Amino acid sequence: MIAALAFYVFAAVLVASAVMVVTSRNPVHSVLYLILAFFNAAALFLLAGAEFLAMILVIVYVGAVAVLFLFVVMMLDIDFSQLREGFQRYAPFGAVVGGILFLELLLVLGAWNFAPDAGDLRLAPVPEGVSNTEALGRLIYTDYIFLFQAAGLILLVAMIGAIVLTLRDKPAHSRRQDIGAQIARTSILSMQSPAPGQGITRESILRPLPPEPKEKPKPVAHDGHGHGGHH
Repeated sequence: MIAALAFYVFAAVLVASAVMVVTSRNPVHSVLYLILAFFNAAALFLLAGAEFLAMILVIVYVGAVAVLFLFVVMMLDIDFSQLREGFQRYAPFGAVVGGILFLELLLVLGAWNFAPDAGDLRLAPVPEGVSNTEALGRLIYTDYIFLFQAAGLILLVAMIGAIVLTLRDKPAHSRRQDIGAQIARTSILSMQSPAPGQGITRESILRPLPPEPKEKPKPVAHDGHGHGGHH
């Protein structure tokens, strides 16, 4: 009874937080709701007996991925008014794509059915003599290895697309590395220590330093002898 009640509570909070991830106008709030959804999903994994998946979900997704999302969203200078300007223009195209995806989901759900031995697997989710982690590793890296690799390629393409879309070239406010100038430097250059309030320009770094001044010859005493010669 307690397990069933906990399942419905965690499932309801998970669905509500997932809806808030999509509907929240503030992206920071969306990431926070996503973290809440991850925690509730981990609790559902614990109730199902998959403790390894629950720990991986908390450690990897909450501790690394979601925190990375939060920092990226907070550091990006997003102009929401500019984003809403093109909404009306691309709304028909987005509606067509969303309709196609919805039809695909309906086709998948219509052709889906339970396996004949699903009831027995539900009673014994882990094979005898095999730990939960080992059974999961066999399933992913043996039975569904090609699907696992395909999912990795899809994530790689999505990562490259996100980098291309968010890459902004600001030459006026960015400092670039001049590899040619670094290679052309010789041992003549040395470290400089400027005075407080003064800096070293790029020209002073690239230009060879002036030679050190030589010491002046010391005057030689003539013991009172003049320049007129001997008497």
